[in-house]
Amino acid sequence: MTRSLVIYFSLWTLLLIRFSTKGVLGEPPFSAMFVFGDSLVDNGNNNYLITLAKANFNPYGIDFSEGPTGRFSNGKTVTDILGGIVGLPLLPTFIDTIRQDKNISWGVNYGAAAAGIMEETGRNLGECISFSQQVQDFKTTVSQLKIQMEPRKLSKHLENSLTVVIHGSNDYINNYLVTEQYTSSSLYKPQNYAELLIQRYKSQILILHGLGLRKFFLAGLAPLGCIPYQLSKEFAPPGECRTYVNDIADMFNVLLRSLVDQLNAEYHGSIFVYGNTSGIFRELISNAKTYGFTVTDSGCCGIGKNKAQITCLPEFVPCNDRDKYVFWDAFHSTQAANKIIAHKVFTGSPSDCYPVNVNQMAQM
Repeated sequence: MTRSLVIYFSLWTLLLIRFSTKGVLGEPPFSAMFVFGDSLVDNGNNNYLITLAKANFNPYGIDFSEGPTGRFSNGKTVTDILGGIVGLPLLPTFIDTIRQDKNISWGVNYGAAAAGIMEETGRNLGECISFSQQVQDFKTTVSQLKIQMEPRKLSKHLENSLTVVIHGSNDYINNYLVTEQYTSSSLYKPQNYAELLIQRYKSQILILHGLGLRKFFLAGLAPLGCIPYQLSKEFAPPGECRTYVNDIADMFNVLLRSLVDQLNAEYHGSIFVYGNTSGIFRELISNAKTYGFTVTDSGCCGIGKNKAQITCLPEFVPCNDRDKYVFWDAFHSTQAANKIIAHKVFTGSPSDCYPVNVNQMAQM
């Protein structure tokens, strides 16, 4: 068999495997993807805001084909990669869909750096697009889609769309743990604060459900006590994280997983999945060499490079061996790490995604 034929049949096999979930060659398993979250998924919404939480300058995007776009990574975010896995193109920012003529049929990204579940979260850095505002922005998108699709088609389109929510980290990093600027830690004990967050989180999820979305991937919090920025704030033994910070983040995670059980029991015909971000990150950190990483406690462009800044400084020269780092800067999961996370989200075991992974969700 000639080399060209081998390549042809190999590509054909990959395509069959990739799109077998729908039974139609070339048809993505999800109609669209709608992303709600913070800087972990922001793809440029914050470019238009008056805020310190921006990443539309070098060296951000150093490994991204379009350069610095506002993504807080050297390359693609986890939702960029996940979208690619399920056959969807890169999503437009919500703000671009308002300012420009953008195709919204494949979905929209509403993620915004520093944003959180609480309205005041992230305001210490400037203007902020909270979770509730992102949900309101989705309503605008639905109005736009109503012009493009007849009601029955739109209903099916939304029902078969993948909804990704990555919120909660900033409610600790840029709220509860910033005691010099926020009073939340003095008003609420950690468990009570987690309960408050979940209560408000749930209300936004139910609004999205009421607007027609049915397939939800709800990401838990990473072990925040292990990110380089938190390690810089309190000396910890080598190889160990800030236990207190991880403990309070886990309180949120336990409640979020319980919420997933509750929602699945109450809303038949919908599927809610809990993403065990904490477990995935702990696996990356504890077994770093297995995944090709050598540095887990500092950023390629962060701690040890720019005096504990949360983000990279403009035009700063990052490390060369970026694929060896779990963290790009003091807070943000490098493109290399994002790839591993995205694939675990798509095909992971119940310890990664509960009760099913995203690939299984697509078939439901």
